[in-house]
Parts: sequence; C-alpha cells; structure tokens
Amino acid sequence: MKWVRAALLALVLTAALTAWALAALPETLVPVGSAVGIRLEADGLVVVGFDQSGRSAAQAAGMRRGDVIQSVNGTEVSDSEAFKALVAGGGGEPLDITVDRAGSLVSLAIAPEQDGNAYRLGVYLRDAMAGIGTVTFYDPEADLYGALGHGVNDVESMVLLPLEAGEILPASVVEVRRGGNGAPGMLKGAFDTSRTLGSVEENTEHGIFGSGASSLSGRAALPVASQKEIHTGRATILCNVQSTDVQEYEVEITKLFPLETASGRNLLLTVTDPRLLRATGGIVQGMSGSPILQDGRLIGAVTHVLVNNQACGYGIFIENMLQNCEKYK
Repeated sequence: MKWVRAALLALVLTAALTAWALAALPETLVPVGSAVGIRLEADGLVVVGFDQSGRSAAQAAGMRRGDVIQSVNGTEVSDSEAFKALVAGGGGEPLDITVDRAGSLVSLAIAPEQDGNAYRLGVYLRDAMAGIGTVTFYDPEADLYGALGHGVNDVESMVLLPLEAGEILPASVVEVRRGGNGAPGMLKGAFDTSRTLGSVEENTEHGIFGSGASSLSGRAALPVASQKEIHTGRATILCNVQSTDVQEYEVEITKLFPLETASGRNLLLTVTDPRLLRATGGIVQGMSGSPILQDGRLIGAVTHVLVNNQACGYGIFIENMLQNCEKYK
C-alpha cells in the first residue's frame, strides 16, 4: 500500500507540474507574419575558421571552430577590432586567451605569428550577424514577440550565436530568389536602420524573443493550440513575400512528429496555394517564423525548407517554441 500511495502521489505531482507548465503559456497571441531585419551582436567572438595556409597559430595551439573568445590576457573582448589591437599590442609574446567551449571555459596559450611588422593568430572571427526573418507572434499583455522558430546560428561553425544585444528593424521585401539545384531560395529585404521595432533579448534553439513589435500587431489574437489539437490536413500560413504586404496562403500538413521536441521539426507541410508557388516556388529562406494557422488557432511556425523539394518545409509547434522563452517558463 505504501508503494501504491507513493505512485499515486507521484502521478498527482506530475499532473500538477504539467498543469502549471501549461498554465504559464499564454492562451491567445496575435499572429504576425511580417518580415523584419534582424541585427545581433555576439557576447564574445565566435571562431568561424582558420587560415588554411598552415600559418594558424591559434589552431596549432588547440583553438577550435565554434569556440567563443571571452578574454585576452584577462581583458574581456566583444568585438574583432579590440581583439586585433590586443594581439598587435602584445609584441609577439604568448597570449593567454580564454574561450567558452560548449559552456566550459578553456585557457589557451598562443604565440602569434609575425607577418611583416604585424602579428597574427590566423583565425577568422564573427562578432555580429544580420539578416531577414519573420515575426511569428506578438503578446500584447507581455509586450513580447517571437520570431524565426529556430535560433540564429553562425553559418560556418553552426554555433548558436551567444547574444550580447540585438534589435529588429522595419524591412521591405524587394526580391525573391527562387531556389534550385539543391539550393534554397531566399527573400531579399531592404532594412530601415533609422528606427527599431523592438529589442532582441533571447536567441534560443527554437526562436528569438524580445520586447516591442507592437506596430506589427494589426491582426486579431487567436487561441494558442496545444500539441494534441494539431492534426494533418488543411492549414494556412501568414507570410510577407512582397514589399510589406502580409498574405494568408493555403498549405497542407502532411505529417506530425510530436516527439521531435529537441530538433524543433514537429510537422511537415506542403505549400498548395498557387499564388505562393508562383511567387516563391514554396518555402524560401527569410520565411522562417511565418505563423501556421489551423482551425482558427495559432499552431506553429515555419522553420526549414526541404532543399530537394521546395514546396515542402518543416514547422515547429507553437507550444514547443513558447517553452524556450524565459518569460513563459
């Protein structure tokens, strides 16, 4: 009987914790679908590659692609120009460089190579990124938006960019480049850098989140779908593939992957709307974050295109996306 009571208690606690977690998520959100410019500054310097001429002192000393440089001789660095100045000012003496490697701090002693009158480590770095993406939702009660449905990763190292600061900017889609030969298409946007729509405060595996974007919230709020309410069949997406005009397009959800929580690829969809197929050929880069609607609910966001069949793409459940945001935890 003690075992039975313990088991029942465990079930009750599990149910209570599950109910609490679901209760933390908003009941309604405003679906958006607007393309925006995204500008991020890294918290540290991401190592994206090395000099391939055989003169990379950094690589020889054990630095790896994907390391995030935190400091040089105890001085914190956050941009590449400051890093170059510290290397140049060392006079060729070995440098104590601290990197963040998958969450652990590693100290490396690296002696720069002399190159004429200068010194170099033979390393390529990234301290900022910019691009175009789509805002998925706006939460008026929290003054919070979510976008992309996936994280912003460095394209060379595929490391999730550690975020120092960021902003989203007004953007207008000026060109659609259709994909082909195994390469995805893309939206080309023009950014208005004279004003910002909001801040970027989180860069997570399942989306970016921040304050602001209220100017994009022109639609009515919709109920947020739970995973069990999502099914295969007809759905629509909201996206912006011309100028600043957001349109609703028909898609078909062909398969669900409810257990793919970590990857964020929870559903497979096919674009069926002739208008979108004519305009883009299907899913293209820049449409990541386009909200997916079904049965009058917000169910998810477009995240990836299938490069061998660009009418098809993956999406993330909205529930999965929201659970990555600190304000909903």
